[in-house]
Amino acid sequence: MRFAPDTEDALVFVVVLCNTDPSASRSGTDELATIDQLAALLDRYPFSGRIDHDEAELRDVQRTRALLRHVWTLDRDDAAEAVNKMLRDAKALPYLVRHDSLDWHMHATEPSSPLAERLRVEAALALIDVIRMNEMDRLRVCEADDCAGLLLDLSRNGLKRFCSVRCGNRMNMIAFRERRR
Repeated sequence: MRFAPDTEDALVFVVVLCNTDPSASRSGTDELATIDQLAALLDRYPFSGRIDHDEAELRDVQRTRALLRHVWTLDRDDAAEAVNKMLRDAKALPYLVRHDSLDWHMHATEPSSPLAERLRVEAALALIDVIRMNEMDRLRVCEADDCAGLLLDLSRNGLKRFCSVRCGNRMNMIAFRERRR
């Protein structure tokens, strides 16, 4: 399964952002608890426009993370309603832009809009493609017993079950030990 590159990039970012949650992080702690951790995330996944580097922005991004984790688990119709609400709340108006080394692509908020709002709108734009393509089943939560990590299944057969090789290996080892008993 392949989405448009912009869509895929935005969905990958949603997974990375949401998997900083303590229920999904490798460390078991909130990996987005500080302004420095948010800055490090944005160094890996740069966003153009306003970035305030303050506590209010961090809290808003944490709320966005929780919202996106929730939307990820919704069925298609409920996800469409949630996406529409995110776009409405931001008063999103799509337009084409070219900046940095990127060719023409879509933005729907002004660069001066708060970071978390831009994150929500970019995720909403990507989710529009997923919903329109009827591919919500590609957005999953890890099936490992002790993990709530999100995963984006881009495999051809759509059978990916775990957010990481680590979770898959752990669950396979548990199943192997149970079979040997």
